[in-house]
Amino acid sequence: MLKKIINYRMILALYCAFNLSPSQATESESPNSDALLGSIVEIEHPPSQYDEKREYKADFVAVPFIFSTETLSTTIGGAGVLKHAGQAQASLLGIGLYSKNDSWLTYLGAYNYQLPSLDRWLFSAEYYRASYKQGIYFVPNGEEPHHNVGLPTDKVVTVGDETYAKLHFKYVLPWGRGSQGAARSLLPRGGAISWDPRESGVSSITLTPFIQTQDLTGFDELPTKAQGLKLKLDWDNRDNGKNSHSGGRTSFTLSRDFGGDSGRNANDRQSWTTWEFEQSAFLSLGNSSWFEQQTLALNLYLADTPTWNDGDHISGEYHRPPSFAGVSLGGFDSLRGYSSDEFVGRSAVLYSAEYRMQPKWQPLQSLPVFNLYNVPWWQWVVFAETGQVSDKFSFNELHRDMKWTLGAGVRFEVESVVVRTEFAYSGEESQFWVMVNQPF
Repeated sequence: MLKKIINYRMILALYCAFNLSPSQATESESPNSDALLGSIVEIEHPPSQYDEKREYKADFVAVPFIFSTETLSTTIGGAGVLKHAGQAQASLLGIGLYSKNDSWLTYLGAYNYQLPSLDRWLFSAEYYRASYKQGIYFVPNGEEPHHNVGLPTDKVVTVGDETYAKLHFKYVLPWGRGSQGAARSLLPRGGAISWDPRESGVSSITLTPFIQTQDLTGFDELPTKAQGLKLKLDWDNRDNGKNSHSGGRTSFTLSRDFGGDSGRNANDRQSWTTWEFEQSAFLSLGNSSWFEQQTLALNLYLADTPTWNDGDHISGEYHRPPSFAGVSLGGFDSLRGYSSDEFVGRSAVLYSAEYRMQPKWQPLQSLPVFNLYNVPWWQWVVFAETGQVSDKFSFNELHRDMKWTLGAGVRFEVESVVVRTEFAYSGEESQFWVMVNQPF
């Protein structure tokens, strides 16, 4: 069954697969619900021979779509993108949908703008708002965790209203590929990989003010708002963001909500802090008689909420984020055999490994519909994941009774966009995902 969160990815997959000329890159975030759309639409559109003095004509493309799922019923909508929107590297994106059961979604984004004389900065903004009449959510049920393993949750289907707004202020350090400015750092990667950030990759610092809300009918006791700042340190040292064979990526994200009035009373929104660390590595295994390229892709994700036990132990008012904004596992990028954000708690660890095979046999370019577009490669993937969420930041607790996922999928690039379909099995349930971009 396609979950609610899949629909967003499906929208973008349809949009990207049938758009003639987008070029998209991903800023991978934690596997939380606030990464719903923002993590996959930081669209980078500099031409391959970028010239700061040249004027680039704006290019608008739009596509309608229609699909049906169990929770949304028949749904219609559309997406449109304006590339070179005032600046060569800048883009605007809009998405909207409406379903037969009166659910709806809107998304607006502006990416990679620069201000005069600030050639090391990129500015982006996102706004998302949606209402789901049969939304699927996992909410804490108030029970004590068993062996400190995450917060027990109940799966519920209810009316859910969601929003988020984000501003991204990204500073590209004058190292490696960022030495010629932020706009040029978006160009396709090239040259040898070095493990010295001063010589290779793109190093950046991003400050993101955010507001995120989730209001579920029948669950008035749950927090409804998160508001604060994210600080992300990132070193992207991959040889190719869409189809990496060597290099890696390192990121550290610190999130802080300073607390305040959520609109119901002054105590609804507690202050809290989380941090997340992610490290990926890609090892080329060469070619064979069957495969043009074979790659072993590895990823580690580690997160904690250091303020988890701060607060009033008598009243039970702790400095913890709402479940929709805190540490979680499950979904299209983490423990893919489980539902989105199925496991929530103080801390989490996730180990992921993928064996990516690029066949020499390429039939897609000759198939109907596909033959209208540039499909330079497709990829077969088998993957394994194991991870756990805990109410203690402890090696032993995070590695107790770990959840696991095994799966396989097919991915292909259509006009510079990676589209992936995957089936994942966990021993307890299985999921089929349709989305865009590599998971890491």
